[in-house]
Amino acid sequence: MNIRLDRFPGGVFKALTLSYDDGKEYDRRMIEIMNQHGIKGTFHLNSGKLGKDNYIEGKEIASLFAGHEVSAHTVDHPFLELTPKERVALEILEDRRSLEALVNYPIRGMSYPFGTYDKSVKAMLPMLGIEYARTVNSHGAFTLPEDFLEWHPTCHHKDMFNYSEPFLSLEQKFPKMALFYVWGHSYEFENNENWEDLEKFCKRMGKQKDIWYATNLEIVDYVNGVKALRFSVSQTMVYNPTATTVWIGANGETVKVPAGKQVNLATVEG
Repeated sequence: MNIRLDRFPGGVFKALTLSYDDGKEYDRRMIEIMNQHGIKGTFHLNSGKLGKDNYIEGKEIASLFAGHEVSAHTVDHPFLELTPKERVALEILEDRRSLEALVNYPIRGMSYPFGTYDKSVKAMLPMLGIEYARTVNSHGAFTLPEDFLEWHPTCHHKDMFNYSEPFLSLEQKFPKMALFYVWGHSYEFENNENWEDLEKFCKRMGKQKDIWYATNLEIVDYVNGVKALRFSVSQTMVYNPTATTVWIGANGETVKVPAGKQVNLATVEG
């Protein structure tokens, strides 16, 4: 039995996610463009800034980001590696608490303020309920992270067109799951007067049948679900102990493994 853990939901092998920070009012226009083309993303918010200056209002968050993910970015956006550990804990926990009260689901991820952190900050995150943390260290590849607490993106959106066509042209023979991960700030489109770039990107990348459009957390849950699969020694049986349905390759065929179910692979023919 030839088993490959190389498929996203529905059996596709490509995924796209966007990741945007701070929660300024320009997120409204960004969400409108993304929704028009079926693009999904995660928005990392500073709860201490909501409703101030040109930041969005807390009362609009649940409806504005419906279908996307709201994630933490700390209360006040400090340099965490320069902050006492007690305040680091409060910055993250209180950000989670405030945002959870607005969206009514657990906040389980974040992006590092200013993109900076150190080993001690990273080590604290699991104890604070954080399962992933995005950096700003673009690697220019379509790979999944080795460590979700140091999740490096493919690129900043200023470079997104450099990777669009190479990503779209990837074929199923690509040897692993391919993730195109774009990050930035919505206010950059306003400052640079280039909203047409986002519109062009979303129109080109959206509504593709061979791409899974996901939030950061959906990717985390899916990858962890794949890693949690339990196979028999013969690899003719697989059990999924998680709450996430996943897809795998078996003898070249796509097989769905429902959450909490066991699937017999012995009858799968290549």
